[in-house]
Amino acid sequence: MSETGGETFEDCWLITDGKAGNRAQAIGLAEAAGVPFVEKTVLCRFPWNRLPAAYWPPGLFGLDAGRSDPLQPPWPRLTISCGGRAVGPALAVKRAAGGLTAAVHVQHPRVPTGRFDLIAAPAHDRLTGPNVVTTLGAVHRVNEAKLDEARSTFAGRFDHLPRPLIAVLIGGENRAFAMTPDRTRRLCGDLLRLVREQGAGLAITASRRTGAGNEKTLRAALTGPAIDFWDGEGENPYFAMLALADAIVVTGDSVNMISEACSSGKPVYVAPLEIKPGKGRAAAKFLRFQDAMDEAGATLPFDGSFDPARRTVRLRETEKAAEAVRALLQASSS
Repeated sequence: MSETGGETFEDCWLITDGKAGNRAQAIGLAEAAGVPFVEKTVLCRFPWNRLPAAYWPPGLFGLDAGRSDPLQPPWPRLTISCGGRAVGPALAVKRAAGGLTAAVHVQHPRVPTGRFDLIAAPAHDRLTGPNVVTTLGAVHRVNEAKLDEARSTFAGRFDHLPRPLIAVLIGGENRAFAMTPDRTRRLCGDLLRLVREQGAGLAITASRRTGAGNEKTLRAALTGPAIDFWDGEGENPYFAMLALADAIVVTGDSVNMISEACSSGKPVYVAPLEIKPGKGRAAAKFLRFQDAMDEAGATLPFDGSFDPARRTVRLRETEKAAEAVRALLQASSS
């Protein structure tokens, strides 16, 4: 808690729709800025919950009060919102607090940029403005402290696997890309080449978007003493995979996973998925992101081989955005 002009304020609210990707970005930025926070999940009621975020009513009108966290005094000094569905509620909080709450948004808000005090938007969103911090990829939770903690917590977790150790992060279908059975089998073949021809070990994790059929194919093909495919039991070794691997292979459907991998300091290889028919426009933003990462030297295309002599650039984009948040808070308190 803090006081401004005699009023009591909480430190920070993270306002999201509760989706994992949006939560991770908001949490990652708050953690990097060193700001204590409380999460606030906002969900809309019918009919707005069936519509894209751009059609949501402004402010708090339309929120499902029974499923949303309360947005009421004491107001926060800072909000960090992420995702289109959090835009209206975040701006409503700023208005209700008499403008004394600094409002930060992650991603393109699809409203005039001046309504927020600061926006952290990835370069592929093509957003510019005096209050916009442009990041190469998404902000996220991966940092050196978390990687060090994972090395300690999971020490020895992958010692049974040969080196080089390749972490494999498998996503799946989204609005732009399809993970077809053919592409899944091809990925299996490329990964097995690493084991067979380069003596590599594989530490693999899949996501909910991988799909039951694809995961069954992956698990059937990717077995043996050189392969550790996380079974979903116990603590997730995701951060340990980033920390302990010699290189990382990640599917090209997830801006978040690629961005996180690129902050690990390990070579990052991107395995492409197929663009869905008629979804070229939706895929264009993903492809701009992938091209920008390639051009920056942060990623390499995955073709079933690993060259230990080839390195990629380590990104620290979350810290860049966090510096802007700290500067905003310092200016607003002076």
